[in-house]
Amino acid sequence: MRAIAAVLFATVFALPTLAAEAVNPETPTGRGALRGGATKSYMVAAATSYAAEAGASIIKAGGNAVDAAVAVELVLSMTEPQSSGVGGGGFMLFWDQAGKQMHMYDGREKAPAAAIEKRFFRPDGQLMGRIEAIVGGKSVGVPGVMRMLELAHRKNGKLPWARLFEPAIKIADEGFPMGARLNYILNNDTYLPLWEPTKSFFYGADGKAKPVGTLMKNPAFAVVLRRMAAEGTSALYTGQIAADVVKTVTTAARNASDMTVADMAAYEAKERDPICGHYRGKKVCTIAPPSSGGISVLQTLGMLERFDMAAMGPESVAAYNAIAEAGRLALADRAMYVADPDFFPVPVKELIADSYIAGRAKLIDPKARMKDAPAGELTLRKAMNLYAAESPEIPATTHFSIVDKQGNAVAMTATIESGFGSKLMSNGFMLNNELTDFSYDDIAQGRTVANRVQGSKRPRSAMSPTLIFDKDGKLEIVIGSPGGPAIPAYVAKTIVALVDWKLPPAEAVGTANIVTGGDALNLEAGTFLEKQAGAFTALGHTVRIDSSGSGLHAIRIMPDGTLMGGADPRREGAVKGE
Repeated sequence: MRAIAAVLFATVFALPTLAAEAVNPETPTGRGALRGGATKSYMVAAATSYAAEAGASIIKAGGNAVDAAVAVELVLSMTEPQSSGVGGGGFMLFWDQAGKQMHMYDGREKAPAAAIEKRFFRPDGQLMGRIEAIVGGKSVGVPGVMRMLELAHRKNGKLPWARLFEPAIKIADEGFPMGARLNYILNNDTYLPLWEPTKSFFYGADGKAKPVGTLMKNPAFAVVLRRMAAEGTSALYTGQIAADVVKTVTTAARNASDMTVADMAAYEAKERDPICGHYRGKKVCTIAPPSSGGISVLQTLGMLERFDMAAMGPESVAAYNAIAEAGRLALADRAMYVADPDFFPVPVKELIADSYIAGRAKLIDPKARMKDAPAGELTLRKAMNLYAAESPEIPATTHFSIVDKQGNAVAMTATIESGFGSKLMSNGFMLNNELTDFSYDDIAQGRTVANRVQGSKRPRSAMSPTLIFDKDGKLEIVIGSPGGPAIPAYVAKTIVALVDWKLPPAEAVGTANIVTGGDALNLEAGTFLEKQAGAFTALGHTVRIDSSGSGLHAIRIMPDGTLMGGADPRREGAVKGE
């Protein structure tokens, strides 16, 4: 099986030819060879080799997984600016091996205090188009990732805070060579070359992205990094840097925001309780709301546990149809019931209860497509007259997985939402467009939806960093992915590949992706799924062949303590460690 999988998934695919769009998701750039490795002591799997190396260097210097996470995210702000950074948000799961405790940290962005339900309406009362809402200041949420990292470090870190900034400061000062992926994405972005400072930073005089290999230095960001290293995150959330962020969004040429310096100063990251379920005798722990991702992962796995996924195998139409159908049901519940728990009573226990999931699983036939995949009927739905409301997140996000020398682990997913977020840059870093993750279409029709815009509220997410423990309670798998609403599908599919199909992490993250998108089923181009498109059509699906935007990074701790890692071949990720 492994030999077949290796041949199937290790193929190098050419970059797709895509027409430029007004606002892109993080443009898929095809698949490369499988990337993985094995180490004995510690491991970092991240979306760029620079970030993975930075995290590994921190652990080698005596730091732990949380220390490494700070360094990784700061370097990604430079080397993967389309995906995440200090102008965005994220979620972290941290496993404290000595204390046998798990910590969830919420760094999701927040709406300004003045935000109202009709934030994305035009003056004439009509709803903005998706692209219209994304670009500019009004979509920018108060960033949360640095407050989250500071909180996690204060509670769990080991090395001095300032030490963790050294790798990113070095790259900001000395530069890194423009890679093929970043170059390609820049050349498919419409808005970045239209205004400053992104035009001068990313593009040449000919209007094209700076060539592959160009040394990308960022002196403005180096100043920010040095100030945060010396002063803590107050340097970002108060004072001149915060004022610059507010000025950028409130004077934006499109969709000026109502964010204030008080909104920046008031932001607080939160520690919340993670949520846990089970799969094949293993304990699966993941992120609670305001992300819907954890609920969706647990629901999807819980439904799939009713089927013999191992017997179906990794090249089975029935197996992938079951994954897709379970994902459809999870997405329906997400649209109906999940939002910021500080503003909405998310029925988490009901949604992940075994009895509820068992009932949902009965709707699935691996050999057919459900005609409808409705949200479940919970008491809250009728009590609040709720309507399902999508928030079509755009998959520009990152994920990294870390295990340190002591057995501590971090699974962290971070984002600025769309590719390059709102397209606005301040002090050398990109600003998110996270507020378009709120559901606002139904507000125009006067419907009650959980994920509506409200002042100081966190928009719903699908990020799903996940930790899995074996039957004896030992940490076994650290995993997550970017991908917008597809994240839970990517993560659940890869867990099936690891647990049921027993593939090594490098092969598991490379297994074909299948995602429900609206009324269509997206089958990943260049995989066996594309060849089976007719079979899925025969099951009742409307099929679309598409490139995949996942960025899975997984680490598996083997019984002998060896760390096996896998970096998604759809990105430029790497596995580093010793």
